[in-house]
Amino acid sequence: MTKIIYPGQTIGIIGGGQLGRMMALAAKEAGFKIAVLEPTMDSPCGQVADIRIVAPYDDEAALEELAEVSDVITYEFENIDYDGLKRLTQMAYVPQGAELVRITQNRVTEKEAIVKAGCPVAPYIVANTYEELVASIDKISYPCIVKTARGGYDGKGQQLLNSAADLPLAEGLFAHSQCIAEGFVPFVKEVSVIVQRNGDGELYCQPVGENIHVHHILHETIVPARIEKMTAQSAEQEAIKIADYLNLVGTLAVEMFVLENGEIIINELAPRPHNSGHYSIEACNISQFHQHIRAICGWPLRKPQLWAPSIMVNVLGQHVMPLSNSIAKYPEWSLHLYGKAEAKVNRKMGHVTIMTKDLEATLQQIESSGIWSE
Repeated sequence: MTKIIYPGQTIGIIGGGQLGRMMALAAKEAGFKIAVLEPTMDSPCGQVADIRIVAPYDDEAALEELAEVSDVITYEFENIDYDGLKRLTQMAYVPQGAELVRITQNRVTEKEAIVKAGCPVAPYIVANTYEELVASIDKISYPCIVKTARGGYDGKGQQLLNSAADLPLAEGLFAHSQCIAEGFVPFVKEVSVIVQRNGDGELYCQPVGENIHVHHILHETIVPARIEKMTAQSAEQEAIKIADYLNLVGTLAVEMFVLENGEIIINELAPRPHNSGHYSIEACNISQFHQHIRAICGWPLRKPQLWAPSIMVNVLGQHVMPLSNSIAKYPEWSLHLYGKAEAKVNRKMGHVTIMTKDLEATLQQIESSGIWSE
């Protein structure tokens, strides 16, 4: 039987960013207490937590303190210290375990897991050195994308190669870690599925979101994704296969490419709530954050339903001022700001969700608001 965590007990969160904050707010609605481990003092999650442990993520004494004060522990991002998390699983209740983090921290182990789950990926090769890349690049041909196996998000740690002449551009990536080179996929859309599962194997997907990126950073998520019904079903099936293969507890975001013929290719995984699932706070009968809390606390899950077509737009540092000045014009917009002190350019500061009867008209409204023009 899955262990059940009850209201009044304490949920420990490793990581104090906006995902932790939104998890904490969802948990507090049901009466849970929150402890957060985070190196910075005034973190988004720290602002709403009951207990703040300010220390690096791999600090042994801090992890022990978190274990002591928490009845269950989760995490809000995957680049935490795997060894520290593994030790934590021996002294505290961490239903997600450490293995999921180990697999998704490294693009090589992540790709292997996706393939073993029986899901399609772009053709790829693994190279430990630049020389190895040069020697084996012909197996996938050009154009291709070289990515560091570890680290890298929002387009960091990646290099597009259009021809052999571009090869030297990838050499610097090997200073960080081994690399993976993927054949370029001629996709027509990017979509993601948030799949959530509890310890009893009960599992649901949030509605499929269509993702629009600008400069490698997520700009908009459109729900439902503007894809064929068969493609949406196929996207959910692939996500479920991966979740079951990984024996998931909690949340997994599965990012995918949609090809011209409607087929799906899996791009990458994130073992946590995801930027592309934020729309669910207003637009669904259960948000990705409420469902995550239910999953890690051993509660039964709720089948997600979309109340209305919706668009989530990210608010970066440069958008905060124009958005603040426009609040009076758009009463139907739901605004979320994450409590970050400094509005730096391209830093995720918040998001807006708009529920609508007409996606195209709302996309036009977002465009003509001028808030997101570069």
